[in-house]
Amino acid sequence: MRGNLRQRSRGSWTLTVELPRDASGKRRALYETFQGNKRQAQDRLAELIASTKDGYTVRPEKITVQEALSQWLRDHAPRVRARTMQGYESKLRYRVYPALGRLSLRDLQPSHVQALYRDMLAQVSARTVLHVHRILQESLDYAVKLGYISRNPCKAVTPPRPDRKEMRALSPQEVTRVLEAARATPYYALFHTALYTGLRRSEFLGLRVHDVDLTLGTIHVAQGLHVLNGGRITYTEPKSAKGKRMVALTPSSAIVLREHLAGLEANRLALGIPLEDNGLVFSWADGRPMLPNSVTRAWRRLVRGLGLTGVRLHDARHTHASLMLAQNIHPKIVQERLGHSTIAVTLDTYSHVAPGLQAAAALAFDKMLALDTEPERATEMVG
Repeated sequence: MRGNLRQRSRGSWTLTVELPRDASGKRRALYETFQGNKRQAQDRLAELIASTKDGYTVRPEKITVQEALSQWLRDHAPRVRARTMQGYESKLRYRVYPALGRLSLRDLQPSHVQALYRDMLAQVSARTVLHVHRILQESLDYAVKLGYISRNPCKAVTPPRPDRKEMRALSPQEVTRVLEAARATPYYALFHTALYTGLRRSEFLGLRVHDVDLTLGTIHVAQGLHVLNGGRITYTEPKSAKGKRMVALTPSSAIVLREHLAGLEANRLALGIPLEDNGLVFSWADGRPMLPNSVTRAWRRLVRGLGLTGVRLHDARHTHASLMLAQNIHPKIVQERLGHSTIAVTLDTYSHVAPGLQAAAALAFDKMLALDTEPERATEMVG
């Protein structure tokens, strides 16, 4: 595909790109008037030539970055969860639009994006910047597909690499202390379930009565509870097939849940409200669900009162996995309990437990061979 540029006046250029002949053999061409210096005009001409090779042309309208990303949000919304879309909208509104929103999409360069990331790093974590990068990369890929631009500037940008989050797994003694202290709160059964099953916060808050089978000693993880902006509660299925799972209860977990459900039913009956099978396991006597932020604050007060610093509610899940792995439970079983998509995720997340397991395995191997060679040594001594 050939093209040329002709200067009309100072800072004004006519760009021409030859297109394939039409069905009748007639010549065709794409024309565009461009304002800028010669180097910018050459770059724009190259962009037009590249786009026409794919069978379509970059639209010459002055669409802004915000308009293009807003269109991606609208077109993308039906395919993602409401909570995910809320996160996209928030990051674009507060991080991207103020810095790049009014810029012409056609003028967006890798340097603009890199500057955005640099400025963000002075205010937020590298993990947040990486999330913004992923949103921008996907949305600008969409702009390329629509023909608004011929290449994605994010492809030439290196996002920051976030540090691995520090996980604080409780020791068995600390678990006992936490649960003893929790007995005096309305959250005892909830925190016990979190520590003894490894469920995510949204998962144990989304448990329904019929998800708990105390006869078989299992719970069925089938939905998660989330709160959107404005306080609207939504229930969503797990993202992956592995997330929808059966988790075996320990005998103590089954006892705690049986007592909790019996107490919840009694409280409901006192208010004239029946406890239905599709009712939430962790809810108040009047039927209101326990909400994520309230539960997190209750956990924070509890552990801080015990002098345990830096222990998040999500660390109850890490505690469950770490203690199981420390007891030589096969990682595949741990993966299934946690609902990780692959065993590689489990092994990567809990690699900090591996050194201890390796040492134990080495000792076991040494002990096995030592026992196996004892008869030979005895024979040598007799001889």
